[in-house]
Parts: sequence; structure tokens; C-alpha cells
Amino acid sequence: NTRTSIPHHNMALARRGGQLSTSRRKRANPHRPALHAAFRSSTLRETVFLVGLVVAIFFVAWTYHFIQLCLDLNTEGGEDHGDRKLPGLVSPERSKIESEARQLRGSASVDNERQSIKRSKATKGGFERFVGIALDLSGLEPNETLHRLDTEDPFGTRNFDKKLMEEETRLGRILTMEEIEKLFPCPQIEERITLPDFRIEAKAKAFRDGVKGTFLFFQHLRKAGGTNFCSLAEKNLPKRAQPRYYCMPDMAWSGNKNAGYLHSWSNEEITRRMKEHRIAGNEWENFDPTRHFDLPAVFATSFRHPLDRALSQFRFECVEDRGCHEKDIHRWWEKRSDLKNIYTKTFADPAVGAKRYFRGSENSQQRRMFMSTAIGTLSKFHIVLSMEWLAYAAPQVKGTLGFKDVSALTTRVRPHIGQAKREDGQDTNALGSASIKKASWVPEEYLDEKQYTKMSEDLALDEVLTDVARRMFLERLVCTDLGGGVPTG
Repeated sequence: NTRTSIPHHNMALARRGGQLSTSRRKRANPHRPALHAAFRSSTLRETVFLVGLVVAIFFVAWTYHFIQLCLDLNTEGGEDHGDRKLPGLVSPERSKIESEARQLRGSASVDNERQSIKRSKATKGGFERFVGIALDLSGLEPNETLHRLDTEDPFGTRNFDKKLMEEETRLGRILTMEEIEKLFPCPQIEERITLPDFRIEAKAKAFRDGVKGTFLFFQHLRKAGGTNFCSLAEKNLPKRAQPRYYCMPDMAWSGNKNAGYLHSWSNEEITRRMKEHRIAGNEWENFDPTRHFDLPAVFATSFRHPLDRALSQFRFECVEDRGCHEKDIHRWWEKRSDLKNIYTKTFADPAVGAKRYFRGSENSQQRRMFMSTAIGTLSKFHIVLSMEWLAYAAPQVKGTLGFKDVSALTTRVRPHIGQAKREDGQDTNALGSASIKKASWVPEEYLDEKQYTKMSEDLALDEVLTDVARRMFLERLVCTDLGGGVPTG
């Protein structure tokens, strides 16, 4: 009985298991999702794929048009649109300003097209090659940068400056154009840093023609001939067109609180407030290459040998008691980190804290980027002067700005001279660069060797940019064709 009962028991369990399995299948089938089987169908998969593809194409197309619309809104008007109003709420005054700006831009675009055709027929010049040299120098450690500038003179300005002072001293006068050209002949087209010419002649012409709303934007590098340039403008502009305070109209705009802070004003505000004045100096803030070139202005600046400029500022502010109470130049320089590579920062307009990139091989790429932006900015300035060579700037000033009285270029003008009068016999510049040198403190003599090295290395990038600026000046002085003193147009 036991033997026969076990198989029967197993058979009973098997029958029960089979019944349970069947019942589970029967219960599961009614609840299985109907789409599961359909989704496995190839026809449905293809349909879903095609629908998804259409949706994706539509999304990409919509995104593209949206981006284009944003770009059009940002570029229209060539000014800061942070406070853009709805079309129906634009004031009549702003509408008039924008209309005049569009006319100027239209004229400029036609001029740019003509320049582009000229360049394509001629050559792209040597701009890219010289920029490459400048970037390579900027990527080096400061001491190596200075060594290569001194020994190789890659921009050809240092040997010229030395020969110029020798000739001026020997002859006892300013050189003639023929004598200048013997020292620095007009280079071949492919050797010109001024080609292609990135200046917009339409803006310079509009200023010369006295078009209402146009003005002279002067990037004032402190103690680099800025007061001379302001005096030059005063001799050639109507009294009503001159700001009351040293060519800086924002002194009145700010209620006599600030002067020379144009980076702090929007393009719209500058354009609106410059209806009467025809010159605006920006001394204490950087030039903003992303928007300032959109102003209806002609652009000018003046350089000076970086270490001479720094020493002159210390002498002017501290030694002669104009607001500075630090008489020791070592301590003064340590406090004035804002003056390190001040030229490069002014024209590159980097973010706050750029000074930490001025040294170290790990920061080489950042220095190259600063220099690239600074040179690109400088190449668009209509006039780039050198304080040491102001006596030779008359052709460019007359041709580009239309000024007739250029006597200020050979007259020493010192701001606030009543506070500390100098008796150095250099009120009139009769010797050109030799006269400027005679009136300046000589860094090698005034500074001890350690301080001289430190300050020089802290200004290494500015040394490169100054040589670039000087070559631009020289080429525009001696080359009368493409890229000469007057912008091509």
C-alpha cells in the first residue's frame, strides 16, 4: 500500500501543478497590455521612429530661428541693450538717436565693403605675422620677453628710436620727413602690421565733416601725452564742443564726482549726452572692445615707454604732492598693482584679477589671449600716437581728424602745473624725442638695479604692446598708400 500510495500522491501533485500553471496562464492573459504585442510589430516601430524624427527636425529648426532672432536683437543698434524697451514705448529722443546711429552704421558698412574689396585685391599684409610674434613674446616669462625685445627688436622700433635721438641731438632739431624715411623706409606690403587696415574711415570722415553726434573718443593713458592731446583738441574744436574739465564730459554727467570713467556709462547714455561735446576722454577705466567701437566716434590714443610712464606718474603724484603721500617708490609700486601691464589691461579689458596671470609658464595661454585682444583693439584705433614722437604726428592728426592747428604737438603741456612748477627748460619741444627724454627721469639712474628689474618685468606685456603701437605709428607716418596716415576708403 505504501509503494502504491506514493506514486498516486505524486501524480496528484503533478495534476494540481498543471492545473495551477494553466489557471495562472488563463488569469495572466486577460491582463497583459494590449500594446505590448503591437509594439513588437515592425510597422509600429517604424511609425514611432518617423514621428520622432519629424519632431526632432522641427525642434532643431525652431531653435536655429530663435538663436538668429536673438543675435539680430543684440547686434541691432550696436549698443548696450540691457535696458531695451518695447517698440511701442521707445521715446522720440531715443528713436532719433537710433535713427542717426543706423545712418552712420550704414555708411560704415558701405565703407567696410569697399575696404574689403581693396584688401582682397591687394594683400592681407603682415598683421597676422606680427601678432604671432607678439603672442609668442607674451607667452614667455617676463625676463625672457624683455631680453628678446632688446636683442632682436622684432618690431624694428627700438633701433629706429635710438637712431632718431642720435640724429636729433646731432642736428639740434626735429627731423624732416625725408630724414625720417631714411631711418625707417615704408616696409613692403607683407611686412606691414597696419595691413589689413581695420579702421573704419566712414567714422573718421563723419567727424571731419562735423556730422552731428560724432565725436573723438580719446583713450587717455595717464602720463603718456594725454594732456597734450586734449590741448590739441581745444585748439581745433569750438568752445561749446569742449567739456569743461580736461576733455572729460562725464565730470558734468556725474555731478562733479567722476571724470574719465566712460566704461561705466552705456553706449546709449554716451551717445545721448555727447550731442554737444565733440571729445570724450576715458582715463581711469578700460576701453571696452565689445561695444565702444559701436559709438559714432573716431578713436585715438597715445603711448609712452612703460617704465618712463610709471616713473613719471610717481613723480607727478607723489614727489610733487598731488594726492599721493608715499615718497618711497618701492612701497608705492607694491601698493599700485593696478599699474602692472596697465596698457595691456586697458585695451584687452580682462576680468578682474588678471594680474595673477602675468607670470608663470602655466599662465602662458592667458597672457597670449590678453595680448591678442589688446592688439586687435589697437588695430581699430584711427590714431595711435607715441608721446616721444608727438612732434612727428602732425600728418596723421591733420589727415585723420581734420585739425589744422597742431602746435600743441610740440608744446609741453603739464596738468595742474601751478601745484609744482618745473624749471627744466623743456616747455617747448625743439628736439623731438630727445627733448622728451631730457625732461624725463631716467629709470636706470633713478631706480636701483633690483627695483629697475622688478618694475620692468611687471611691465613686460606693456613693452610688447608699446612696440606694436609704435610700429603702427611709424608705418602710417611713412607709408602714404594702403594703411598710411589716413585710413583707406
